[in-house]
Amino acid sequence: MKRAVLFLLVVYASVPVILYLFPWILGHIIFAHFMRFPFFLDLSRPEDVLNHTSNFYLNTEDGVSVGVWHTLPASQWEDAPGRSPEWYRETLGDGRPVFIYLHGNGATRAMTHRVELVKILSAAGYHVLSLDYRGFGDSTGEPSEAGMTSDALYLYHWVKKQSKGGLVCLWGHSLGTGVATNTAVKVQEQGSVVDALILEAPFTTIGEVVANHPVTKMYMFLPGFESLLWSILEKNNIVFANDKNLKTLTSPLLVLHSKDDDIVPYYMGLKLYQISLQTKKEYKTDVQVEMISYSANLGFSHNSIYLDPNLSNVIGALAVSSMASLGSFGGGIFRSVGLTPHTSVAYSVMVLSLENFPVAAMFLITIF
Repeated sequence: MKRAVLFLLVVYASVPVILYLFPWILGHIIFAHFMRFPFFLDLSRPEDVLNHTSNFYLNTEDGVSVGVWHTLPASQWEDAPGRSPEWYRETLGDGRPVFIYLHGNGATRAMTHRVELVKILSAAGYHVLSLDYRGFGDSTGEPSEAGMTSDALYLYHWVKKQSKGGLVCLWGHSLGTGVATNTAVKVQEQGSVVDALILEAPFTTIGEVVANHPVTKMYMFLPGFESLLWSILEKNNIVFANDKNLKTLTSPLLVLHSKDDDIVPYYMGLKLYQISLQTKKEYKTDVQVEMISYSANLGFSHNSIYLDPNLSNVIGALAVSSMASLGSFGGGIFRSVGLTPHTSVAYSVMVLSLENFPVAAMFLITIF
């Protein structure tokens, strides 16, 4: 028993020392790109997990090739079998909105919750492009904040060119929210604005997430440990400052966060929503800024917001607002969703019908 306790104490005490001697380890923990789940899946064969999807690669810079899946709107499934990547690329110009999905840390674009979200967006009538950043999945190179942002920015401009001016939205989840806002800032600095930004389970800064992690909290009382963490992040240029980015971004914004998120605390998403409302006020814009708060009793936690049965309607509302630039629809909207078998919450949303796109129709409906 004494030996076991001594062993645990040694392990506990060694963590700060290891981080100090090998600071690059923290970056590997944050990105977790070495965890290439699901195992034994050939990422060049998306048909194993997704229908009407094409795999292709982009050289985002010298020596870096990133893997991307392009999933068509589900209504086009009959036309997809046997089609070439070139045919898939040309469909991006059909006028339908395009979502670029920027996933969180670890695993690949084939992870179950990522695939399920893509299915929902596809069923709603959208093109979806799922990116594995450099170092993730079958993409080459090593991940870094700057590199991952560069990959996303390259894909964004590539899609914009193919879409012939159509709506292109960024959807970031967890770590991907940092990539999404970084990319949106870059686009804005280049004189344009991202058509819409969806942040699912977003954080304020990566440092604040690390400091709030249950494992990290066990060390926060140690003198100098917190400053060590911030020093390592700074030296490795890992910041992902969503809070800072949203102080300048003027894109339509939707924040999705569940109160039982055990990875990124709910208060961070709420804080980002409040920052965006202030930005909207300061810049005097009419863009839509919205947050949907999910009750803990739904059990969505960090990865399962895709289970919201009304998610496609909410996204449709944002797409309508972005496409039509409806100033009258812009505003600050906060919704709390807590549906259980015994209770129901009714709320109104704008729904975009894409059955006869681009001749889109809008319907104001009430969902129970």
